[in-house]
Amino acid sequence: MSAFYNLLNRHWLWKEVRSKLHLSNPAYTYWHRTHHFKLKRYVFIEKATLPDKYLHVESMLTDLSGCLPTQYASSHLGADAHIFNTKQMRLYRQFEYKFVDNIKFVNIKKFFVEHGIHVNKNSLIQLAKLKELEITADSRFYRIDDHYGVVVYD
Repeated sequence: MSAFYNLLNRHWLWKEVRSKLHLSNPAYTYWHRTHHFKLKRYVFIEKATLPDKYLHVESMLTDLSGCLPTQYASSHLGADAHIFNTKQMRLYRQFEYKFVDNIKFVNIKKFFVEHGIHVNKNSLIQLAKLKELEITADSRFYRIDDHYGVVVYD
């Protein structure tokens, strides 16, 4: 099973593709071979399905492997979005960020690998202060620092 942070490994951000190619917003809907999906309010295009005449743009696009939009990541982790948006937050500097066409992405995979956190595709995850975590018998607990931890429920 693949973890949730591998969701964008094989996709490009449509907004970036559109801006590099100077296309209209709904152009991807007319590309019959092109697979796409929406994540929150963002559209992502599968890497191997761009029309042949636009393949040259792939070398200019940002690789989003292991990354997620900060809003999606915070909701999926059951955490407050301020963790990724406010530099004064204790955990802010523990994450790596990418900005693609004014959209902030967080590298969740790198964070999980650095802390040895194992996550399955259908796992529920809670990132919070230690006193707010609900640790059950069938969950796995990972301490991030003296104040924060992660609990993974399978």
